[in-house]
Amino acid sequence: MKPRHLSNDVESRKATAISVRASDPMTALGAERILGADDRLTVLGDSDVAKAEVIVVIEESFDDKVIAFLRKARAQSRLDSTPRCVIVTERFRVDGLTAIHFGTAAVLQLHTTTGEELLRTVVGVSQGTAFLPPWLQGSLLAHIDRMRRDVLEPRGLTVAGLSARERDVLQLVADGHNTGGVADRIGYSERMVNYILHDLMSRHELKTRAHAVAFAWRAGII
Repeated sequence: MKPRHLSNDVESRKATAISVRASDPMTALGAERILGADDRLTVLGDSDVAKAEVIVVIEESFDDKVIAFLRKARAQSRLDSTPRCVIVTERFRVDGLTAIHFGTAAVLQLHTTTGEELLRTVVGVSQGTAFLPPWLQGSLLAHIDRMRRDVLEPRGLTVAGLSARERDVLQLVADGHNTGGVADRIGYSERMVNYILHDLMSRHELKTRAHAVAFAWRAGII
């Protein structure tokens, strides 16, 4: 079965556009056949990588050459957001943060990944899911922690983009205090408390104070 290439029909427009990159032509062809057989995906030709929503890279080594390719693909992309990448490799020779920066959303082992697993992963990534190995997750979390400690907290901000005073106000609201009670405990006027809540809720498109509290709770702020 030949991979389905991008066309103008309605079905193709609904499918996620996929580009496969592999130094070995047979490896690329095999992956294209597997992915192109699924109606949820459309495999692009080599000249259409700028249209790709997901890029599948299959190489023995994920190194600077692959990064150069992803950098070029990112620069040429016609999408509003960076294409997401599925990396199938045996040796990871770049740091995790660089991989994340260029859109890596999944990492698979080259010599043990089955066609079924590749398809499942690519479809998942196309739907917004990530499949990152523990070491890469750890690298990302460590970076976030450094950003929080060295950049955000000295400026009174949190990872979720809330200021320290917004966090304090939401904590008191979560504890059941009304506007007057919040104002008394943090030394602000009721007008200032209302302004802080209104600005926060508008910025994050939160409808109610309860919604704002739930947002802060999910972000681990309170």
